[in-house]
Amino acid sequence: MRRWKNRPRGSNWGDFGDEDQRGKMNLLTPAIRKAAAREVQEGIAFCLSLPLDCPGGNGMFPTRRPPKRFAILRGGESNFNLPYRLVTGVHEHTDVTCDDAVTLFTQYSTQWDALLHMGSLFDADGDGVPEKVYYNGFRGDQDIFVPPGDDTPRVKALGIENMAVAGVQGRGTLVDLHAVHGRARTAVGYDELMAIMKAQRAEVAPGDFLCLYTGFADLLLEMGDQPELDTLHHACSGLDGDDPRLLEWISASGIVAICADNTGVEVRAKGKKAGSKVRSEGPRAMLPLHEHCLFKQGIHLGELWYLTELAGWLGHHGRRHFFLTAPPLRLPGSAGSPLTPVATV
Repeated sequence: MRRWKNRPRGSNWGDFGDEDQRGKMNLLTPAIRKAAAREVQEGIAFCLSLPLDCPGGNGMFPTRRPPKRFAILRGGESNFNLPYRLVTGVHEHTDVTCDDAVTLFTQYSTQWDALLHMGSLFDADGDGVPEKVYYNGFRGDQDIFVPPGDDTPRVKALGIENMAVAGVQGRGTLVDLHAVHGRARTAVGYDELMAIMKAQRAEVAPGDFLCLYTGFADLLLEMGDQPELDTLHHACSGLDGDDPRLLEWISASGIVAICADNTGVEVRAKGKKAGSKVRSEGPRAMLPLHEHCLFKQGIHLGELWYLTELAGWLGHHGRRHFFLTAPPLRLPGSAGSPLTPVATV
C-alpha cells in the first residue's frame, strides 16, 4: 500500500516497491557481489573499525555514552574467572569461564545509520500539513514512535535489521580527501570531488560503497580518551551537503552507501550555519546530505570508520578499490548499529 500522495523532490520512493525498506541496498545483486570479489588480489585484510570506546567520554556526543561492560552473575558468583565446579558441584570439572555483558549506545563509535535515523517534516498526504515521515513514506506516528511515558521505541519499519539481511558486501571505492586537504576544515562539493576522483582514478559504479578518508579518526586516536572539542570542530574535510549538484550525483551514481572516518560524512561550508537558507527560502534540513541520503534515497551512511591503513596501502599500490564486508548487528528496530567492517585487497 502506497503511504504517500506526494514524494519529496529528488527522492526514489516507490522505485523499489511500496513496501521497500532496504533502499539502495537493493542494488547489491549477486552479480555485483561476484564482480566485487575480483578486487581480492592479495588476500590482505584491513579492520576498518575504531575501538568501540573511541572517542571517549561524552563531550563529542552529549546524549551518547561509551560502552559499559560488566561481569554477569552465575550462581551468586561473578562469572569472571569462575571455576565451573563452583556451579556444578563436581570437583573434577576443570573449566574456568568468563562471561560479560555490555550497555552499548549504537551510534557512539564506528557505526551505520539506519534509514529510520533521519526523517523529515514533509507533506506526504498532499493536504498542506507536514507529517513526520521517513524513507518510502513510513510514518512517525504509526511505524516509528515511542509511546508516552515509555522509553521503548515501537519500530515496525526501517530498523537496521533490514540492512543486515540485505547482505552488506560489495566493492568499496576509497577517495583520499586527506591527501588534498590535510586536516583543514573543508566542505567538498561536486566539482572538487569529481576533480579529486579523476586525479586519483577513483571511479564508482552502481552498487559501490563510497569511502572517504579525511584523517579525522587519526586525530581522535591521537587524543586518546580526551577529545579536544574545539580542535575537532574545526578539523578535516567532508562532503558539502548544500551543493545540489553533489546530491544529484549521489542519486545518479548508484552508490549504495557513503562511509567516512568523520562524525557526519558532511560538513558545513565555511561561513554557513546549520540550517541556513543557502539554496532556497523556507524550511530546510539542518543536515541536507543526511536528509537526501537517508530520507529521500535510502542510502545508508557510515561514520567514524578507521580508513588510515587501507588508504595508505591502496595509495602505495596505485589502487582505489577493494572488497568490503560491513554488516551491522541484526538488532530489530534499531536506529543504528556498531560494526567491524573488513576490507580485503
